[in-house]
Amino acid sequence: MTRPVRTARPLRVLLVEDNPGDADLTRDTLEASIEPSGRELDLQVVVDGEQAIDYLLRRGPHTAAARPDVILLDLNLPRLGGVQVLAEIKQHDQLRDIPVVVLTSSAAETDIAQSYRAGANAYVTKAGELGAFMANLQAIERFWFNAAKLP
Repeated sequence: MTRPVRTARPLRVLLVEDNPGDADLTRDTLEASIEPSGRELDLQVVVDGEQAIDYLLRRGPHTAAARPDVILLDLNLPRLGGVQVLAEIKQHDQLRDIPVVVLTSSAAETDIAQSYRAGANAYVTKAGELGAFMANLQAIERFWFNAAKLP
């Protein structure tokens, strides 16, 4: 079987996730989903809201960070919560057009409403069952990495 020819630059994704298991599963699922397209995935993971802002504004150890094409953002984060991170992103001209997909375990209506008010482009609840969680990640990949035109 012939491997696809890599033609485009890697797809850059910033995952803001404090749960190492969810981060690993997200990486593995997205890599497996994107591989058949011939495109590479450059997934960077930060574990709290302050690190996310430092990464995006290229501060501290992140001065060479590449601008992500998409941000996958958990809501329940240490040091600075996801809604606050989202609001901060939308305050910066150089960041506000990056699509942000909230990927969280919360299905609370208040969290959903707050996220959209703060500028989320999508809100996806992490399914508790492994197969459903992976299916949701694959749906994100199909839409944001294939169907949508990214800035």
